[in-house]
Amino acid sequence: MSIAKPNQQSVTPHEILQPPGWAKPIGYANGMRARGQTVFVGGQIGWNAQCKFVALDLAGQVRQALENVVAILHEGGAGPEHITTMTWYVTDRKRYVAELKQIGEAYRATIGRHFPAMAVVEVSGLIEDQALVEIQATAVVPD
Repeated sequence: MSIAKPNQQSVTPHEILQPPGWAKPIGYANGMRARGQTVFVGGQIGWNAQCKFVALDLAGQVRQALENVVAILHEGGAGPEHITTMTWYVTDRKRYVAELKQIGEAYRATIGRHFPAMAVVEVSGLIEDQALVEIQATAVVPD
């Protein structure tokens, strides 16, 4: 097990859980252990603060949804480096895979090189018809 170091400015005590002999995951962690105050972020979609969609592509909506997650984290005294788990709901798995490079760029531009435990689930639809993705997150701010 190793201590995650998401960026140079902030080191968190989150511990990445990686069983011996398992292949190292790319872009996520199999598990994390953390201690502190928990911040829960409800599902965020790719619209702005005025509830308007500015991007119609998946990568653009991912970037906006992640920016929304980060804004809520800041309200709770947390930052992207404190995220311990994320669940992504996408309406089209094939589109997700096709835009993975752009999604990765949007992720790193918003969250950085911090990769928490994550899951991506394809769903038949989201409440807002234009939404292509919804992202839910949990963060732990160290004691």
